Amino acid sequence: MTPSAAEPAHSPVRVLLCDDHAVVRAGLLALLSSAHGIEVIGEAGNGEEAVVMAAKLRPDVVLMDLQLGSGIDGIEATRRITGLKTDRPETERPETGRPTTGRPETGRPETGRADADRDRTTPHVLVLTTYDTDADITRAIEAGATGYLLKAERPEELFSAIRAAAQGRSTLSAPVAHRVLAQMRSPRPTLTDRELDILGQLARGLSNREIARALFISEATVKTHLGRIYDKLGVDTRAGAVSVAKEQRLLP
Repeated sequence: MTPSAAEPAHSPVRVLLCDDHAVVRAGLLALLSSAHGIEVIGEAGNGEEAVVMAAKLRPDVVLMDLQLGSGIDGIEATRRITGLKTDRPETERPETGRPTTGRPETGRPETGRADADRDRTTPHVLVLTTYDTDADITRAIEAGATGYLLKAERPEELFSAIRAAAQGRSTLSAPVAHRVLAQMRSPRPTLTDRELDILGQLARGLSNREIARALFISEATVKTHLGRIYDKLGVDTRAGAVSVAKEQRLLP
């Protein structure tokens, strides 16, 4: 009896990469190719493509960047991927009997796999990004991300996080875990009436000048209040401030 017949080898963790930078994808592909038990089965250059490929290929893990240029961002892509049904689409048919190539081909399903291996549950999403603001972390986790890793992590940490994500276990980079704990321990931010007024105008998409005119204050005053709002909400962008304010129900 051959070893494979006596005890089948564990299938590798099947990974789909999503990053809008081709150089980054190439680097990740080379890095992951050196890891035992991890197989990259596809690459996506934007959020829409990642959703389509995740539904078609059914990877174990989708390695997801947050900022993806035009189209949907990594948060929305994560939400759609984690919302995929667990059964394989009716139109999908596994291909067998063909040799696989060394490099994954965009949009093509992996070949040579048995039916049982293709009937996967919903893919797990592991965020891999340079952004670690409270707003980004909160939105990613609420969208269904299994883990949140920063690109500054060592390769071994990335490999471990991918294997953990494939099993549904969460992994957070140390700075991210610190932010999550700090956020849980901190009381809900309290904004002044003026800050809430400015935040409301911000949510309408008004510029600093337009906010100043609407509230009969100077642009300098608007900027000062915005800085305080950013600090209290743990963000550094206008969009981030509005997003966190909505999540924490600070806006009507």
